[in-house]
Amino acid sequence: MLDAFERYPLTFGPTPIEKLDRLTAHLGGKVQIYAKREDCNSGLAFGGNKLRKLEYIVPDAIKSGADTLVSIGGVQSNHTRMIAAVAAKIGFKCRLVQEAWVPHEDTIYDRVGNIMLSRILGADVRLVEDGFDIGIRKSWEDAIADVEANGGKPYPIPAGASVHPYGGLGYVGFAEEVRAQEKELGFAFDYIIVCTVTGSTHAGMTVGFAKDGRAQKVIGIDASGTPAQTKAQVLEIARRTADLVKLGREITPDDVVLVEDYAYPYYGVPSDETKDAIRLAARLEGMMTDPVYEGKSMQGMIDLVKKGYFPEGAKVLYAHLGGAPALNGYGYAFRNG
Repeated sequence: MLDAFERYPLTFGPTPIEKLDRLTAHLGGKVQIYAKREDCNSGLAFGGNKLRKLEYIVPDAIKSGADTLVSIGGVQSNHTRMIAAVAAKIGFKCRLVQEAWVPHEDTIYDRVGNIMLSRILGADVRLVEDGFDIGIRKSWEDAIADVEANGGKPYPIPAGASVHPYGGLGYVGFAEEVRAQEKELGFAFDYIIVCTVTGSTHAGMTVGFAKDGRAQKVIGIDASGTPAQTKAQVLEIARRTADLVKLGREITPDDVVLVEDYAYPYYGVPSDETKDAIRLAARLEGMMTDPVYEGKSMQGMIDLVKKGYFPEGAKVLYAHLGGAPALNGYGYAFRNG
């Protein structure tokens, strides 16, 4: 599906799929739980799902004649960390806008974790007090204009790389990769669990798995707290991506499955249940998930298993998208483990 698109390799190759035996047993053993380890996909600054997207965006950035990647996220954005790492890898400058998306006030929140890594990587990091929104942000547009005004040649990459024209391609590739691994495993997954915020990871999977009739088996766990806006953006990105890859059928609203029950209390703020899910995954599987994204999708998957959402015997693939560096910004919440 992606043969027509240029790819700049930033990842190690296909990410491993592992059986989460102890978590499976802890939840009763009736649903078999696996994880695809996107958190282990690269040597670039701890990797994660954003790199799979950026592999299809970097060729366009290079061809554009730009010299500066300009992007945006929250203070503990995984995406902006990856933009900084990719800029360093390809020899570009990097300008990052870090907005106050999360009402979280650990005293060192803006000095550790992802934002610290971005600074070490050489990015020009600018803090802005604007609140959370998955749409196009004025502060980002202002940063692009400022780079231009100072003689730079900006290449704009929106939050999460999501509404970039090529933002959905990487996770079409994820689906193709899973299909190849399923042949080796000797079975197909019944459900795929993914955290959903800006939308292109979920959208790409929806398109990729639509090829074999599994679009509605991609279960998005909303972590945005703005599910109507998020679902609309997933649908828009998926439709655009389906056209790009010539899927051959329309993506419908019914193809976008978004579970809205686990984003509370706010974007980026972990509930007690999210913290419990993070601890459970760590203590049963040694697998680190974060308070903003993966902790909430892990919470959602665990709760759905307990509620009987998946039929007995189902094989569920949890997409681990990375993000553990953000844990450093939540030191007080996890001060006792």
